[in-house]
Amino acid sequence: MNVRRLNAAAPGFAAALDALLAFDNSTDARVDAAVSEVLAAVRARGDEAVLEYTRRFDQLDAADAAALELPRAVLDEALATLPAAQRDALETAAARVRAYHEKQRLESWQYAEADGTRLGQKVTPLDRAGLYVPGGKASYPSSVLMNAIPAKVAGVGELIMVTPTPRGERNPLVLAAAAIAGVDRVFTIGGAQAVAALAYGTRTIPQVDKIVGPGNAYVAEAKRRVFGTVGIDMVAGPSEVLVISDGSGNADWVAMDLFAQAEHDEVAQSILLCPDAAFLDAVAEAIARLLPQMPRHEIIAASLANRGALVQVADLDEACAIANRIAPEHLELAIEEAEPWVEKIRHAGAIFVGHASVESLGDYCAGPNHVLPTMRSARFSSPLGVYDFQKRSSIIHMSRAGAAALAPVAATLAYGEGLQAHARSAEYRQ
Repeated sequence: MNVRRLNAAAPGFAAALDALLAFDNSTDARVDAAVSEVLAAVRARGDEAVLEYTRRFDQLDAADAAALELPRAVLDEALATLPAAQRDALETAAARVRAYHEKQRLESWQYAEADGTRLGQKVTPLDRAGLYVPGGKASYPSSVLMNAIPAKVAGVGELIMVTPTPRGERNPLVLAAAAIAGVDRVFTIGGAQAVAALAYGTRTIPQVDKIVGPGNAYVAEAKRRVFGTVGIDMVAGPSEVLVISDGSGNADWVAMDLFAQAEHDEVAQSILLCPDAAFLDAVAEAIARLLPQMPRHEIIAASLANRGALVQVADLDEACAIANRIAPEHLELAIEEAEPWVEKIRHAGAIFVGHASVESLGDYCAGPNHVLPTMRSARFSSPLGVYDFQKRSSIIHMSRAGAAALAPVAATLAYGEGLQAHARSAEYRQ
């Protein structure tokens, strides 16, 4: 296949790049209307509505909502009966993810001023978090680890997982991952109705403080709508990888790294920036040669045709400048001496440094979180982490001397804003 070729020196490159990056993340009217109906129904009718939608969308008939909860023994059995290689892989990945995230935990702090005033910050975990996990055949145990482990490291009191089981089909890897990660309760529900149940609470399913985890368009729209009632991690867009190469690597490796993102779906984005035209040619040849071998070759081909590109740049400095403009979810520095170039990158969800640091390792077991900002939101947001499950409260303990000294300052500013009660309240402390 022919992948789009661009040259950063060509007239109109900026416009061509903007067109390549453009993605309409708005929800169509059909999804919007369906989600609105489901949220309203669950909020009004609770368990009854959850059961109704579960029967309709998942063909799963339960006597009551309590029957939709999986006993802990089911999770333990899923883990115990996994093939040894899969269990070892899950446990190795979980240990690495836990070790990384334990370094992120925020701690409370205070300091004292000369007059005895004490100021500080109190850090507390969320009481309860909800984790959405896609179910059926499209199941991602890695997402369970990446979302659940930071919550448990943060000290979240209770972690509730929801995952659809269409026609009763359960994914043992997902359930085993839940057991390893320490998920507290699991309900076999999905879709917008699961998000609504977590956001509003029902007689059986407790309300959470924050909802995390990936899902389809209906789940994403439901999360967007319940934000404010509960917190959410993000509304994620398509998967993205940007590879910066100096031409020193293996063209087959780079082609496969582009495939690894493109195989997600037809709107995933894979872009290569390189100053070496011959290496770009070699990658194009590798794409054409390797693509027919891929089981998901049709999806990969569509993704590369829709949103992929091989871009020639003047040098690595220009490549880094373009990378900062793109602010990709995943950035691979496929460069012989890659470390110095890390400092040039300001905006990226995750930075993979050197030829061995392949993005797929980050997806599963490197340790850092694979829940990353997409659609240029790495300009202002960060990967999911322990800090997303902790909140901060300011501590203000004024001494009498400190309050008396600051009262005129506060009163002056309050009078200037026309807020006399604020001013008088401060002045009482003089």
